[in-house]
Amino acid sequence: MTESPLSLVPSAMEEELIPLSDPDITPVEMAAVGRVLRSAHLASGEVTEAFEDAFARYLGRKYAVAVASGTLGLLMALRAHGIGPGDEVIASPYGFRETQHAILLSGARPVFADIDYWAGTLVPEKAAARITPATRAIVAANSNGHPAAWAGLRALADAHGLILIEDSSEAIGSRYQGKLVGSFGDTALFDFSQPLALSCGEGGMVVTDDVDIAMALRRQCRRRPDERTSVVVGATAPYQAPLSDLAAALGWAQLSRLEEILEKRRQVQHLYFRHIQSFEGIKDPYIGPDVTEVHWFLYLVHLGTRFSRSSRDAIVEDLRQADVEAAAYCQPLHLQRRYFELGYRRGDYFVTEKVADRAVALPFHSHLTEDQIAFIVTTMKDASINVGAGAAIY
Repeated sequence: MTESPLSLVPSAMEEELIPLSDPDITPVEMAAVGRVLRSAHLASGEVTEAFEDAFARYLGRKYAVAVASGTLGLLMALRAHGIGPGDEVIASPYGFRETQHAILLSGARPVFADIDYWAGTLVPEKAAARITPATRAIVAANSNGHPAAWAGLRALADAHGLILIEDSSEAIGSRYQGKLVGSFGDTALFDFSQPLALSCGEGGMVVTDDVDIAMALRRQCRRRPDERTSVVVGATAPYQAPLSDLAAALGWAQLSRLEEILEKRRQVQHLYFRHIQSFEGIKDPYIGPDVTEVHWFLYLVHLGTRFSRSSRDAIVEDLRQADVEAAAYCQPLHLQRRYFELGYRRGDYFVTEKVADRAVALPFHSHLTEDQIAFIVTTMKDASINVGAGAAIY
């Protein structure tokens, strides 16, 4: 018997859970998706192209290419720049790891460099120490919404003739030296999967000012609808990894409301900070000296050194038992099994491991109420005392 889609609707008990993320969907998005559903075209087409144009204008970049995911976007960007087997790419082992798996998928070797303790982003000086004759590119991310040190990274890339790729998946709307993230790399990419602020379910966007890179991205990404019945084989076999018009309509509508969405999230951030002051030793969320504006990806609480990795996990489990969806942030890339095969081991990147072992991501989205935030913070404070480590965070 075929399962009805209605059976997948959350039950009343499931709805009591305070989710880690909850997309900001309004009648604007519903109307945009409805127009596509009523049309004769759901696949990648004119709506996707319009979304690409709007996204490029938003960032002030010349070209934008919509893709099925941030991982595929980075993979195609690396290949568009001619990077593959035998090449090395410097990256951080910390953050939204899903995109950076593309370095392995391209055939290149990921070479990790450690992060800044406060910002969580790649340190230019540590990246410089990892450069070898095989190095072709640096992939740097704006971790949890905080922009990386782009002035230093740009100078480093230029000095060594390297390609600089910017992963802005976690940071849409953030600004460095007055400029929007996505403006700094030779190529930059965004992911639109949940729980990101602009979400169309799954998908991503790659932006660049280089027409040759843009053309290479399009050739790899998809064949145009009017080319799909052609018997002519192109020079490039595409991944056929476009964004559908259905997803693009949702993304385009979210982009039109982006400032509204980010403002709602900013208000939630302020509520969290107000309530979390009850913890001993709280520090203000760190914002670097060249950073103009930060829009956080998730609300992270960094536990003090008296906490261990296991006590962090116990706190996450206590929150889940109280129907609060929390998560450890994050599992560093160099500690994942696939990267063990490249020779990486625990202890290789001290700062990354110290931060990742003690970071808890709390629910962060525009639908949270102050009562829910107060409950989350109280529950976490009680959980931190229960593990016998006290209540200090820093």
